[in-house]
Amino acid sequence: MRCRLATLLCMFLAGLCPAYPVLGSDYPDRPITLYTMVQPGAQIDLLARGIAKRLSAELGQPVTVRNAPGGSHGSVMAAELSRAAPDGYTLGIAATTAYTYAPHHVQTAYSFDDFAYISLVALNSSGYVARADRPWKTLKDAFDSARKENKALIYNFHGTDDRDAMQRIAKAEGVRISLMPSKGGPSVIQAVTGGHADIGYLGAILFDHVKAGRLKLLASALSQRLPPIPGVPTLQEQGWDETVEMYVMMVAPKGIPADRMAKLEKFTAKLAADKETQTFITEKLLMLPVKWGRPHAETYMKAAHERFGKQARAGAR
Repeated sequence: MRCRLATLLCMFLAGLCPAYPVLGSDYPDRPITLYTMVQPGAQIDLLARGIAKRLSAELGQPVTVRNAPGGSHGSVMAAELSRAAPDGYTLGIAATTAYTYAPHHVQTAYSFDDFAYISLVALNSSGYVARADRPWKTLKDAFDSARKENKALIYNFHGTDDRDAMQRIAKAEGVRISLMPSKGGPSVIQAVTGGHADIGYLGAILFDHVKAGRLKLLASALSQRLPPIPGVPTLQEQGWDETVEMYVMMVAPKGIPADRMAKLEKFTAKLAADKETQTFITEKLLMLPVKWGRPHAETYMKAAHERFGKQARAGAR
């Protein structure tokens, strides 16, 4: 009788306690959502879908890509991700500048410290493009022509960083510029090829359209020329001390349990060492390789956030 009473008491007390999930080898036991900050078909979208396929195979659960374009290099997606539960079931593939640059220049619904930076994944090739029938060979040509004709250039920007760089260039060149926001690569292509914008900023999606004769590259936005089109100079080579580098990373809401984060870090380490994955990134998507891993990602993100913060404060004086 005493044993039965003890058993009933334990069952009663157990019923009063809240049920907490067991954090162990059961993760994941349901589908995962992987956000990306561009429209379907953009180069980072293709990267996200490639990673989703590999993550699903690694963890044994479906991984659904959810597109959330808008804002400065993905600040709309970042805001949604910051509100998600930190349980490892909501992740993101995003440009780093939504976290390191945008919060210093626009009002955001999130802060730098709201996220866990799991790994850098790639450096997106990027540059400034115009419609193929424009008479310019370089971005410098476009500004020289606009100055001579006393015309403003319409610029379709991707985020605050490439927008601000273009504004500084226009000011140095004495040319008026009209700014047009975009929702990612496909919308920039539509605006530029449709004649709604004179110049646009694009990631590696630009290569197919240049090859097809719809666009021309006017400048590499990186500190180096873009390997598939080595004849086009960088911004620095054209006389401006500017670079716009679009690093791409895997990111999550801050606070994921340690054992679940360990699984995600194991996955990124596997991708870093996988030759097929690296070939997919560098040869199919035409992005540049980076150093993977959470320690490096956190170090890079912190340094970039501090650097852009100093630049913003100096510019406000």
